Amino acid sequence: MAVEPVPARYGALVANLVCSPCADAIDWYVEVFGAEESGPRMTGPDGSIAHAELTIGGVLVMLGDEWPGGAVVSPTTLGGSPVVLFHYSADAPEIWQRALTNGAEVVLPYELQFYGDEGGRIRDPFGHLWGIGRHVEDVSDEEMARRMAAFYEDGDG
Repeated sequence: MAVEPVPARYGALVANLVCSPCADAIDWYVEVFGAEESGPRMTGPDGSIAHAELTIGGVLVMLGDEWPGGAVVSPTTLGGSPVVLFHYSADAPEIWQRALTNGAEVVLPYELQFYGDEGGRIRDPFGHLWGIGRHVEDVSDEEMARRMAAFYEDGDG
């Protein structure tokens, strides 16, 4: 039987977040982002989550707990994360406030950005970095270049 190389409900690229504890992270993403658990929650004999799936804004995200002694660790264990996930929504200000109310740390304040978005960045309680924002203005390449130069001249960059 022939099957598609990319499973039907997946995209060609799927984020897989390692969270500790993963069950708490799932609850947090449901509360803050309105995520929906969209696939099976596979647990190990110790109750840890080996695999779970959420849908956030129509996009699939995989999650799991750390694997003790393995190469799969959370940002908390690493002491940070080099990756930022961006969540765009018309409800960005409300999502931002829910994130802060539920323990997120502000990394960059929520404000109008030179590239036509309003938003900011947070670190969730599990160490993952998120941009939360909404697009409010289409900016031409020329205007973007001008604004970016002014941004760096003002010492903001």
